Amino acid sequence: MAAAVLATWAMLILLLLAPSLLPEHWRYYIYSPASVGLWLLAVLVAPVVVCVVKGPWIKSGGR
Repeated sequence: MAAAVLATWAMLILLLLAPSLLPEHWRYYIYSPASVGLWLLAVLVAPVVVCVVKGPWIKSGGR
C-alpha cells in the first residue's frame, strides 16, 4: 500500500513541476492560489482514493 501512496505523490509532484516548461507568462495562471489549493487537496485525498480503489490489487501483491 505504501508503494501506491508514494507513486501517487510522485505523480502529483511531477504534475506540479510540469508547468515550469511552459512560457513564463502562463505560470501565473498555473500556479494561482486556486490551482495550488486544488493540488494540495489532491495530495491529501488522491492517495486514499487510490488505496481504496486498488486495495484488492495491492493486497494481492500486484498479481
